[in-house]
Amino acid sequence: MSSPREYLHDNELDSPVNNRADEGRDEFAEEDTSRHGTSTPHPYMTYNSLASSNYEAGPSFVNAYFAKQPKQPNPLQKSTVTSPDDTKSAEGGNNSAHRGQGPAAAAMVKCRQGLTADGCGCASCTGKSPAAASEVSVADEAPCFIFDERMHSKDRGILTDMAENLLAADPDIDDDVTSRKIESEIRTMMRRVHIKGTDEELCGMNESPDELRRIANALIKCMSLRDKYMEISGQHESSDPKNQSGWTIYPPPPPPAWHSFTKDASGASHRTSVNEFDMNECKIPGDDGCVFAMGEDGVYAVYASEEDRASGAEPISKTPSIREFYVDLNYVLDSISDGPIKTWTYRRLRYLDSRWQLYLLLNEREETMQSKMVPHRDLYNVRKVDGHVHLASAMNQKHLLRFIKYKLKTEPDKSVIVRDGQTLTLRQVFESLNLTAYDLSIDTLDMHAHKGAYHRFDKFNLKYNPIGESRLREIFMKTDNFIDGEFFAQITKEVASDLEQSKYQMAEYRISIYGRSVDEWDKLAAWVIDHKIFSSNVRWLIQIPRLYNVYKAGGQVYNFEQVIENIFRPLFEVTRDPSSHPKLHIFLQRVVGFDSVDDESKPERRMHKKYPLPRVWTSSENPPYTYYCYFTMANMCSLNQWRQKRGFNTFVFRPHAGEAGDTEHLAAAFLSAQGINHGILLRKVPALQYLYYLQQIGLAMSPLSNNALFLVYERNPFNSYFQ
Repeated sequence: MSSPREYLHDNELDSPVNNRADEGRDEFAEEDTSRHGTSTPHPYMTYNSLASSNYEAGPSFVNAYFAKQPKQPNPLQKSTVTSPDDTKSAEGGNNSAHRGQGPAAAAMVKCRQGLTADGCGCASCTGKSPAAASEVSVADEAPCFIFDERMHSKDRGILTDMAENLLAADPDIDDDVTSRKIESEIRTMMRRVHIKGTDEELCGMNESPDELRRIANALIKCMSLRDKYMEISGQHESSDPKNQSGWTIYPPPPPPAWHSFTKDASGASHRTSVNEFDMNECKIPGDDGCVFAMGEDGVYAVYASEEDRASGAEPISKTPSIREFYVDLNYVLDSISDGPIKTWTYRRLRYLDSRWQLYLLLNEREETMQSKMVPHRDLYNVRKVDGHVHLASAMNQKHLLRFIKYKLKTEPDKSVIVRDGQTLTLRQVFESLNLTAYDLSIDTLDMHAHKGAYHRFDKFNLKYNPIGESRLREIFMKTDNFIDGEFFAQITKEVASDLEQSKYQMAEYRISIYGRSVDEWDKLAAWVIDHKIFSSNVRWLIQIPRLYNVYKAGGQVYNFEQVIENIFRPLFEVTRDPSSHPKLHIFLQRVVGFDSVDDESKPERRMHKKYPLPRVWTSSENPPYTYYCYFTMANMCSLNQWRQKRGFNTFVFRPHAGEAGDTEHLAAAFLSAQGINHGILLRKVPALQYLYYLQQIGLAMSPLSNNALFLVYERNPFNSYFQ
């Protein structure tokens, strides 16, 4: 793998709003010295640089404004002598360069001349290009970064005196224009970056050259390990067939908003309704002839035919072994706990944060103006996706309270639950609780997580029970109950309708598959299809609770292999022959991926030097977090490879990680997951935080949920992560 390089362009702090993500990216690349030239403008020049230059307006959405403005000479540009007459004019002392430009421009030119005459001789002081000013050398084997930010005290004094003299000499001067020009000079003097790599040039750094090379190689290997698992598990966006142009789905997505209505011959407008969903209109493919089987290692394998499986031929699916995963995981853990790596990455993160703060100080005014110039866009009409919300909490308390009261008023005699062999109506359930519709209120529901749930995950989960009663949760917030989840489906459709009406809000709702029985998938798919819960604004993400020890204690499973089988066997069956589970096939078209959820703060005692395979994991102890991660990711490898081969949509892995517990969870997710939820513990592991930053791993954070459970709102790192 080639050595990484790091670059900082001269116009990087001037990038416009739509290039903020590029500005913050810490990529490694050789410095492009051609950008220092002034022959052509940078394609992303800001409105300030356009307003103060002699260039034609470049490709920017503000060009229409600046193209109409009269071109003003730039007092900051040194005049170029092109003829003998020009030379005489310049040497004659007639000060023609200053004529008609006012005291501000004259002071600016004097400032530039003073710095050139008595400056340090660098590129900014001499006016030469960086290539001509100094030779830039880069080591071929490893990156070594020297940031020469020489801000001379003399330079600072000149700029300070100049600003004061300008305002004192001419009270009518345009203070905004002057301040922008001063800021431009500051940027020019501060933006002096030299990338060097020879051993002699690295003597002044805190780390030795060999130490820097070792740090770089360790970080590069960690990133290559993640790339390996992302590639084999098919979690890249480009590998998902649904992102290709030929992907079709029924019901089809709505047309663009400006073409959402079509007119028939009578002139009436109509639009396809979800209520018109017809199961017969769905195209259900048949069997493709491949077969699958679970190996002794607890991972499903796919074979081209039954004969290949019986003869012991190699499967067409490729998965990493559990030993390979733990060897790679140990390497990542060793790297992020290495002292020099922690020091270097911590300083690097500090530098990036300071650089961003400097960018804000210099460009806040520019970005505000550019934001105002964008038509029909603000916080409320840009598209937003909630990537971390559980379906049971998709509605707010007021919505749920209103729905319960409505059902008590309209359907009080509907049979809703069976208790002690007796079927109870909704009215009888509330009579047993000594409550009426009039008694219900937000405070009565008591579903808000107050400080009493802090560090108490058990109490936090109990807040999903209305009035603290599990029977009400079963009636109104479960998909598999006596009424087949009818009430839950109705309120879910109301929530989806609210999203559609807002038009700019989307959500990925998390819904549970526990792994207690093999028919859970079919029941969940039937709940979605039978109640026609379809919305172009909603996608599903399956959360898998890590509750093997509970199922084992209840006698529902014998070993951990049964949990894996209950979760993944229906998915392999529907991939082989969608007609065997038609509703599940339609439902999976709207499923994004998998999540792994539970209380991360539970202690994980390692009782085994080498973890046993799932079929021999028969103890009552719950497997560790990393064990769940591996077997979810490994079975996803075989499943995604098969589904990609058949042209079906693939899945991603986005577990809860870094909310509490050991940082080993974050390292396991770094290797196996496309993105994570929470990640607040990254603030304690600078090396791993830097790796997440370099790989651009998404974090779906929930500061309010963290505030109720593990971290007070004021200390939440969301703001620094977001910047």
